[in-house]
Order: sequence, then C-alpha cells, then structure tokens
Amino acid sequence: MTTPHAFPLQPTPIRVPDEALDDLRTRLALTRAPLDEGNQDWSYGVPDGYLRELVDYWRHGYDWRGAEAAINAYEHYQVSVAGVPVHFMRKAGRGPRPIPLILTHGWPWTFWHWSKVIDPLADPAAFGGDPADAFDVVVPSLPGFGFPGPLTGFPDVNFWKVADLWHTLMTETLGHRKYAAGGCDIGGLVSSQLGHKYADQLYGVHIGSGLPLDFFAGPRSWDFARNLPLTEDQPADVRARIVELDRRWASHLAVHTLDGATLAHGLSDSPAGLLAWLLERWNAWSDNGGDVESVFTKDDMLTHATIYWVNNSIATSMRYYANANRYPWAPAHDRTPVVQAPVGLTLVTYENPPGVHTADERVRAFEAGPQARWFNHVNVSAHDRGGHFIPWENPEAWVSDLRRTFRGRRP
Repeated sequence: MTTPHAFPLQPTPIRVPDEALDDLRTRLALTRAPLDEGNQDWSYGVPDGYLRELVDYWRHGYDWRGAEAAINAYEHYQVSVAGVPVHFMRKAGRGPRPIPLILTHGWPWTFWHWSKVIDPLADPAAFGGDPADAFDVVVPSLPGFGFPGPLTGFPDVNFWKVADLWHTLMTETLGHRKYAAGGCDIGGLVSSQLGHKYADQLYGVHIGSGLPLDFFAGPRSWDFARNLPLTEDQPADVRARIVELDRRWASHLAVHTLDGATLAHGLSDSPAGLLAWLLERWNAWSDNGGDVESVFTKDDMLTHATIYWVNNSIATSMRYYANANRYPWAPAHDRTPVVQAPVGLTLVTYENPPGVHTADERVRAFEAGPQARWFNHVNVSAHDRGGHFIPWENPEAWVSDLRRTFRGRRP
C-alpha cells in the first residue's frame, strides 16, 4: 500500500477552456423549444416550462468556474491505463491504517456524485467517526463519461472491461497490493466484477442494488422485468409497481441498449436536449417527493450536465449498455458464490421490487432471493430515505454501511 507522500503521480487540476464555455452559452441562446402542451405534471416527460428555467439559468446564472474550484479542492490525476485515458479524483486517508478504496459511479452520474462521501470516508475523525475506518479514496470517471475528454479507440467499452482497467490502475499504476471497491449502478457491476475476478486482491466490495453480473445478457436485456409479463392473477399492488418501474426504466434501457447512437446525434448537438435526457433520470430515479430540486439543486444538475457537455461524452456513456449485451459478461471461474470477495449492500425502499414495501422486507427479500446467491454478502442494509443516487441522496447511510462492511477486514 502506498503512503500519501509517496503517491506516484503529479496532480492535474480540472480546467475547462473558455472556448468550450462560450460555445455552450451560444448554443443555449439558440435553443428551439418543442410544443409541449398539457405536460405540467411531467406525465409526457420533461416539461418545456421547467427545462426553459434550467436553460436560462445555465446560460445566465450558473457559475462553472465556481463549481470547478470546488472540484479542484481535491487532487485530480490523468493517466493512461492499458492505453485508455483515465481521470480520477483522490483524497488521502487520515488515520492509523487507511486502505485504498476505489469508488465507481453509474449513469447518468459523474465522479462528482461521490463528493458528499469522500471527506468522511477519507477522514472519519473530522466527522465524529473512528479514524481506524479511514480510506485512501480514489474516484475515477468511467471512461467516456467525462474527463479527460472524448473516449476514442475503445468502441467496445463496458463494465467488465472497465473492471480490468481499474485493477490495473490500483495494482500496477498506484502500486496497491490489495484494495477495496465500491459502486452503484454501472459502478456496482464494475465493483462486483472486481470482487468476482480479483477476489484475492480485494478487501471487499460495497455496492448498491446488487444486480447480477449477467443482467445485460440475453436477447431482451432492455426488459427491466426480465421478461416477466403482467398477469391477471397478480395482486393489484404488484401490477401497479411493475407498471411504475417500467415507466421509470423502460425507455432508458431500451434506447441505450438498442438505439443510443441515434439519440446521441441530437444530445451531442443540443445542450438543452442533453439536459432534458439527463434530467428525466435524475427526477424519476431520485427519492424527491415530486420536487427534483429537493435532491439536486439547479447548480448540482448543471455541474453534472456541464461535465457531460464539455467532454462531448454522452455517446460513449450510453454505449456501455449496448456493449454489456453485445460483449456479454462471462465468468472468470465456476466457484460459488460468483462474487467471492466479501460484499456489503446498501438498498433503498424507493427501488423495492413489486410486493416488497418496507426496509426490513427488502433485506429479507434480497437474502431469500436469487440475487443473494451471486454474492458472498456479509452486510445487507436497506433504508427508507434515498433513491438510485444513494451516496448523494443519503450519504450518511452509505458511509455508515460501507464502513461496517470493511471493519475487521483491514490488515
């Protein structure tokens, strides 16, 4: 394990060129809005009225340089890993024996979605915690999701290929003999793959959702219900929940898996269009009670959207879905459970499957269900607060759960 003073790379702060920001403002000024009558309740998708507010604020009020300064309060690095350009943010751990921890985001996340948990994970004593729980925190951008720029030369990028990159980054580039991993969404799959293929070199894994590694395999991978139909004999609440989850996920999974490149032509040309596509997911997937700004302020949303825009990264970010199906996951071994590294999970009731209602029921349903058999699970928790962006929406729960996963597993 490297120590902070021996870190082998020189920092490269984030700096977006003025020309990119000028071009963004010009394009925002030329936005042509669609006709969108009768959509004040979001029932047809993102309403024009609210998007106009955000576009106007992006153009006239939002301060990227201020956001950039907050981002640059952390160390940033750019490095080539197996020929792939990789950006990551880092905060050195403060405690008697910090262990390295790599945190991987999902879609439509950016590395900055981890910003609420980095400090308490790296320096627990400063937040009333035990310094023995400190981590040396590494937060990369998924290649093709943002910095250091558009991803080229890696058209088949997907979650399990990124897991190989991350292992090389942590062991060869940064010199760690052993490390920990955490993630949500795509980042949960990346972390689970690390715990599957490289279990002997991981202290453990902490994830959200607990998707099986073969989730995107098969001929209908875009079907979130995994080909299960609605039937007349299902209880009303189960049918209603299936329909609700379909509305939340169906268009996202189908378009990204089947037709992402077509959509990307519009989203790469129009910042308003890009913002709308991201906003629909931030709104539908967060536990916001009907007010997305209770979870993401305008500044929050526009910081994440600007990271996507200035790096022209929307096309390669969506490509992960199609490539997880086109180049399907294959096991590296036949041992059980599939993910042999110790695994902790943080679940939320906002994402409960049909027929499951409380946090306690969610834990029991997971432990008794088929997903549990994939994991050497040692710590399963569920929470009533928070949605798909758990480390952003309920950072205290995520930090507490993750710390518990790794207690007793340090050298």
